[in-house]
Amino acid sequence: MNQKDVFSSILLFFIAGLCEIGGGYLVWLWLRDNLAWWVGVIGGFVLFLYGVVPTLQKSHFHRIYAAYGGVFIVMSVMWGWLIDGTQPDNYDVIGAIIAIIGVLIIYYYPRKGGKVWSKS
Repeated sequence: MNQKDVFSSILLFFIAGLCEIGGGYLVWLWLRDNLAWWVGVIGGFVLFLYGVVPTLQKSHFHRIYAAYGGVFIVMSVMWGWLIDGTQPDNYDVIGAIIAIIGVLIIYYYPRKGGKVWSKS
């Protein structure tokens, strides 16, 4: 994976994270904080966009979604801190670091043959 591909994938991870967390947050506000129905509709549409963004990544479905999981962990902790005002504790930070290490291994580690497990 060259530098341009890495930058593009990070940007797509970020956009998808904003769509998933932002859309989910709007639905949350609609249902939990009794905001107007149209807030929930907008949230649903943003969540739909989240379903589209991963298709723009240049990898396999399973690898993309596994890596997105780690990215969303980090982004959710940051969202809680920056938007909701809930400062992450040590365990949030440790968990986010572990998740991002998982992303780096799953998505960005160079592969040659593809198969990890053998039938021996």
